[in-house]
Amino acid sequence: MWKLKIAEDGPLLSTVNNHVGRQHWEFDPDAGTPEERVEIERLRLEFKKNRFNVKQSSDLFMRMQLTKENPCGPIPVAVKLNDKQVVTEDAITITLRRAINFYSSLQAQDGHWPAENAGTLFFLPPLVLALYVTGGLNAILSAEHQKEIIRYIYNHQNEDGGCGLHVEGHSTMFGTALSYIALRLIGEGPEDGENMAMARGRKWILDHGGLEAIPSWGKFWIAVLGVYEWAGCNPIPPEFWLLPKFSPIHPGQILCYCRLVYMPMSYLYGKRFVGQITGLIKQLRQELYNQPYHEINWNSARNNVAKEDLYYRHPLIQDLTWGSLYHVAEPFLTRWPLSMLRNKALKVAIQLVHYEDENSRYIDIGIIIKVLSLLACWVEDPNSEAYKLHLARLPDYYWIAEDGLKLQACGSQMWDAAFAIQAIMSSNLCDEYGTTLGKAHDFVKASQVRENPSGDFSAMYRHISKGAWTFSTHDQGWQVSDCTAEGLKCALFFSQMPNDLVGEKMETERFYDAVSVILSLQSDNGGFSAWEPQNAYRWLEKFNPIEFFEDTIVEKEYVECTSSAIQALALFRKLHPKHRRVEIDHCIQRGAKYIEDTQNQDGSWYGCWGICYTYGTWFAVEGLTACGRNYHNSPVYTNLEGNRPNLVQTAWALLSLIAAGQAKIDPTPIHSGIKVLINSQMDNGDFPQQELTGAYMRNCTLNYSSYRNIFPIWALGQYRRHVLFA
Repeated sequence: MWKLKIAEDGPLLSTVNNHVGRQHWEFDPDAGTPEERVEIERLRLEFKKNRFNVKQSSDLFMRMQLTKENPCGPIPVAVKLNDKQVVTEDAITITLRRAINFYSSLQAQDGHWPAENAGTLFFLPPLVLALYVTGGLNAILSAEHQKEIIRYIYNHQNEDGGCGLHVEGHSTMFGTALSYIALRLIGEGPEDGENMAMARGRKWILDHGGLEAIPSWGKFWIAVLGVYEWAGCNPIPPEFWLLPKFSPIHPGQILCYCRLVYMPMSYLYGKRFVGQITGLIKQLRQELYNQPYHEINWNSARNNVAKEDLYYRHPLIQDLTWGSLYHVAEPFLTRWPLSMLRNKALKVAIQLVHYEDENSRYIDIGIIIKVLSLLACWVEDPNSEAYKLHLARLPDYYWIAEDGLKLQACGSQMWDAAFAIQAIMSSNLCDEYGTTLGKAHDFVKASQVRENPSGDFSAMYRHISKGAWTFSTHDQGWQVSDCTAEGLKCALFFSQMPNDLVGEKMETERFYDAVSVILSLQSDNGGFSAWEPQNAYRWLEKFNPIEFFEDTIVEKEYVECTSSAIQALALFRKLHPKHRRVEIDHCIQRGAKYIEDTQNQDGSWYGCWGICYTYGTWFAVEGLTACGRNYHNSPVYTNLEGNRPNLVQTAWALLSLIAAGQAKIDPTPIHSGIKVLINSQMDNGDFPQQELTGAYMRNCTLNYSSYRNIFPIWALGQYRRHVLFA
């Protein structure tokens, strides 16, 4: 049986805070009672049976373990209200206590709330490919790991035989081909799987153009594997790292996530690395193309992408650029004497990879970069310490649930904790949950980044991080504007509470450090970017090479980052009115103007990556309210089929309406929404998992499994304080 481990050390791991926030799963064949093992199998079968209707897991294994370890005691009977009944103080308070009691039982001993942050299907196959290439597949992934990987991919195969970018997505060549190849590398046969799952997957691939039609990231991975030729890839020249730093096309100027993906990619491309061509690789070459492998026109294949994957179509100027690099630049750069320049560029690229690895303690900014960097380190030296340190950190990304083993995007430990803290505080029942809040306060204090990246970090294209909070853990180390702002808000709230309830407050200097990070991330237009200051020219987005994503090249400003920053700075200004007052006042004014300027005609705001309307609107209204403005906006979003409610979206809408003062105009829609939340609560105090609500790069979703607890609690708490008792 699988067991979730919290804040545990391990061989070759380094840490700056005793691994606070670390979460990983281990398999123990002797763990669990016979009854628990039966229940585990029941949950797996239940998911499999309903997988085409409910495509996201409910994170039930984690819930099963933690509620057993942290029993919350007797829970009152759930409240249910019919259309004619009004929401009473008893109804709202009982529902809140039930919800917070249950959610407190999911808190780990280090103070954070473990949860799945996954749902993207193309995270997992590249790891299998990379470990196969390094020869470590069976050594690193146990039989139990492999069994769970097979389960996960089969569970998320669509009815047409394909796999999508994410668990709710339509089938794509990228998702289907990489999933099929990963299963074959693990040991599945070409006809294996229930209902001929492998055969159906292969048929989908061939019917949609074969591997030639996989998008650029897929071409890269299968070229590394040896199932595709580098001649069929658009160039990723490492020489870009040798350009003058002031150059507008220097990769150091672009969005960090994109920059860090193409850093190890450029190293592997520059070396034209290909793994060992085994018998299985030769079989895959035969299985996945509609023509003999040796007859493929690789130049024509470069820009061949299945229509199912084509979210962002390359403009003509980009194809001309790739063509020039392919036909003119690359032939010269790979021959002497310019090959000397290639060798120099490769050294710079791998040096940057090592810097990122070391400063994130081999966790890296996310799983895509993690796997690419792992492979680059092995290619440089298969016996290197760096490769071993990478392997030691792989379990930090594994997540086990009833649908199998998946890889997390990064882990949302700090992000979830910051929202959970504010949700519980909103209930005005803090005295009842001092233990929960005290542990959470310890987690917040332990999770603040206390240092900048090492050495001359600006020369390595890194920004200040001292005082920041990350999306995941302190050890990972990457500053994020809204994570820092939400962390600062929590720390400031805790500083106003009794020490005997929540523990000692943070030192004032640490508040000042967080303010410095936030102020440093405001752009000229008043908005706040997520990771780093916005430096790149907007036109660079035309050179986005990723066909299935958009807005990947240039760091942009976001309404939720701006709102979080405004709220944190407004609270800080209230409690510490003399520190950098002029700068903070000016920052808040400019941020509020940015939010005003980005409002849509229908009154809503786009959320992060441009698709979450209620999320963006909630943040925007909160930000404007925090700096003295009050807007009455109803969020706009597309209804689900059958107009069924989504609890997280409902909670975001309610938070927007309450903050905007709708209760003073007409509280009817707020009462109705609160009834939906009350009536949806489950017998144990939990809320059901519904459609995914996290999104990135516009069109790919993530499952934040804590959202279904956090935001209903928050909305219920705000209703209790600002509507019921107003």
